[in-house]
Amino acid sequence: MPGTTAAAPTTELDSLREAACEAWIFGLPLIEIASTRANSAGFGGAINTFGHMRNLATHKMRAVTTPNNDTLYTSGQIDLSAGPVTISLPAAGERYLSLALMDAYTNNFAILGTRTTGPDAVTFRLVGPGEAAEGANTLRSPTNHVWALARILVDGPFDLEAARAVQAGISLQGPAAPEAPAHARRSAPWNEYFASVDALMAANPPPITDLALLRRIAPLGLGSGEFDPARFSADQAAAIEAGIAQARTLIRTTGIGGVNWIDGWSYPRSDLGDFGQSYGYRAAVALAGLAALPPVEAMYMRGKGESRGLYDGAKAWRLHFPADRLPAVDSFWSLSLYEATSDGQFFFTDNPLDRYAIGDRTLGLTYNDDGSLDIWIGHEHPGEGRENNWLPAPDSPFALFMRAYLPKAAMLEGAYRLPPVTPA
Repeated sequence: MPGTTAAAPTTELDSLREAACEAWIFGLPLIEIASTRANSAGFGGAINTFGHMRNLATHKMRAVTTPNNDTLYTSGQIDLSAGPVTISLPAAGERYLSLALMDAYTNNFAILGTRTTGPDAVTFRLVGPGEAAEGANTLRSPTNHVWALARILVDGPFDLEAARAVQAGISLQGPAAPEAPAHARRSAPWNEYFASVDALMAANPPPITDLALLRRIAPLGLGSGEFDPARFSADQAAAIEAGIAQARTLIRTTGIGGVNWIDGWSYPRSDLGDFGQSYGYRAAVALAGLAALPPVEAMYMRGKGESRGLYDGAKAWRLHFPADRLPAVDSFWSLSLYEATSDGQFFFTDNPLDRYAIGDRTLGLTYNDDGSLDIWIGHEHPGEGRENNWLPAPDSPFALFMRAYLPKAAMLEGAYRLPPVTPA
């Protein structure tokens, strides 16, 4: 009939729905980093500059999910399209320091600092994918957009000024760059979301190793910078929306990438932080643990909890380490407690001790006579003599994350496992 459009074949709509599902997941890390890049007031400064967070993260920090309370952060959003930048790291001595360099897809393509460049100062040149990587101390980024994130260990309140002095030695010099444009958030309508993914892919072309996926999502026309949502019919738009709904459901579950629970803890996969073609895992980490380091630098273990990875704050919990089973690390370890948001992100929660994590550097931490260690977790005070070992929780569901920096081979290879969190 005049003025009507015949419905597209079911197979075409199914293909479009599947493409939308994969493309939404593929593009999520781009969107999450772009949101961080645009939020310069919350985490970092202007493009091609470093912003220093001069205090440890607290419950008031909501710029990035699952922050740590162990290190000061220095953050720089870099745009190499205008030319290379030069970055300097100071001598840190025995203090843990790392500078993670992440491409636009959240892959750590290099980490400089304690583990890799040692305790002395280092200066290097960072170039984009189209630049010649000539000369010593030159690194090439796979994408023009780079997130440089430094972590500087703080041993306690008494150590804050000394850590700040090291932090002040981190510097970046490079060409002026325009302000980061605003992009759609993950909750945006499909047309806005994919328009932003298209622009970000055009600015940061995926590697040839993503070609198989790019062919599968080709019906959407992403990556050219000329995405046109108006070319899709109503039926096609509905199929795209259905694919996105499916993708969001997948991200909210633990099905993507799978979770291997051992004694109540999940352990990171070997491709954490440098994901290759593990697009679902990469997206899930971008949502719940953006800027995660690879296991060789730091291992993140999450407690299983009672339901969906969460514990009941109204109950009392205990984590007991036998004397010979303390975390196997060459740097430090800490247990952090977070409240969970409805969209699967995690932030510190306010508490009477202003204590957001507990670990081997916690002042006054008390060991048992046999050298073992008990950590008490819950909303209510654990009792006389236990406050130094208390990690306060809200009177609501919470999540536990263990961080182990510079894990020893026993932890990396699975010979060492954390003890379970049990009811106290």
